[in-house]
Amino acid sequence: MRWVFMTEMKVAVTRTKRLVVPIPVTEATMAIRGFNQVVGLIDNCRFVNALTPVAATKESNQSAKSRADRLLLDQPFKLVSGMEATVKDAKIVIVDDVYTTGTTIRHAARLLYQAGATSVTGITLAR
Repeated sequence: MRWVFMTEMKVAVTRTKRLVVPIPVTEATMAIRGFNQVVGLIDNCRFVNALTPVAATKESNQSAKSRADRLLLDQPFKLVSGMEATVKDAKIVIVDDVYTTGTTIRHAARLLYQAGATSVTGITLAR
């Protein structure tokens, strides 16, 4: 199914002329799916894996949470070691598959700003 959206995602992402940072999946999600669906949408684009998920808990599955629970989440990401120089002074576009409450993108943006990014926006496939 990702092939249907790849061209449109590539156009949208490359049009921004920004450093592309996909939202990572947890190790548990990777073990179950075997892939990161966000990376699958943009694997025809140049991107950097600048974020890593904090060690997941059993309650980390976003789709199982209510809106109120999602809005109360702690920072779920860390900056990948060695990415400081890449992120510093960069204009970044975060890519995710689904925008529900915006919490995921806000957490990622906050971390990237703390690492020195000058501007952070987001693109999602669906809302």
